[in-house]
Amino acid sequence: MTSRDVDVVIDISAILGEGPVWVDDSIWWVDIEGHRIHRTDPDTGQDHVTQLDGPIGSVIPRATGGWVAGMVDGVSVIASDGTLECRIPIESADLDSRMNDAKCDPVGRLFTGTMTGDDNRSSLYRIDANLSVTAVFTGVGISNGLGWSPDAKHMYYIDSRTKRIDVIDYDLATAAVEHRQPLIEVGAEMGLPDGMTVDADGCLWVAFWGGSCVRRYDPIGHLMRVVELPVSLVTSCTFGGKDLDQLFITTASVGLNDSERA
Repeated sequence: MTSRDVDVVIDISAILGEGPVWVDDSIWWVDIEGHRIHRTDPDTGQDHVTQLDGPIGSVIPRATGGWVAGMVDGVSVIASDGTLECRIPIESADLDSRMNDAKCDPVGRLFTGTMTGDDNRSSLYRIDANLSVTAVFTGVGISNGLGWSPDAKHMYYIDSRTKRIDVIDYDLATAAVEHRQPLIEVGAEMGLPDGMTVDADGCLWVAFWGGSCVRRYDPIGHLMRVVELPVSLVTSCTFGGKDLDQLFITTASVGLNDSERA
């Protein structure tokens, strides 16, 4: 099923909107190249902006207040008043590297990946509560979408350069990952798989950079629905709203043609 019933929540021409997260009554998201954290109330359109001094790949609010932010050279832990609590360096010696998409597993472990130039020297990392950093996957091109099945027995992962969505056996007690294998192969005409979210039925909603859409797949990889968008650079999505039944989608304006900007 294909649909194009979409509404604009806030039109601010984000350069590279990414990483939406629903918390309480707001969507938290980032403009990577605009160096901004946004907290948007979709009911009122009110948008609170935190301006940073460099690119930000992700933001995830903390249960205790404040947030964690993926920056150029690692992850920053920020207090609720905006002060820096600590910085966790990741690939800080690589001047071409920056943090990209991030997400927490169901018990709060932070998974966050990097992206570099045209080679495959990036990685996906796990940061535990004691702030230790563990490399989960190496040899990554562009670390992107993450998600878990409702029972947390499977983890889903996107390295955009592979043009596929992978499924991995996941042990929630230990965070061990095993048996990574392709779940969905993406044709060249579809664009690149980017960010994603998993719904209560275990279905994957995947944003397609260059594909003008979000696609929904069932847990075994069958295409169920396509949500078409009027812009091509679709970056990520998440569910939110009072009943968690609204899909919020981020997009980018960088590189759009004149008709898409209209």
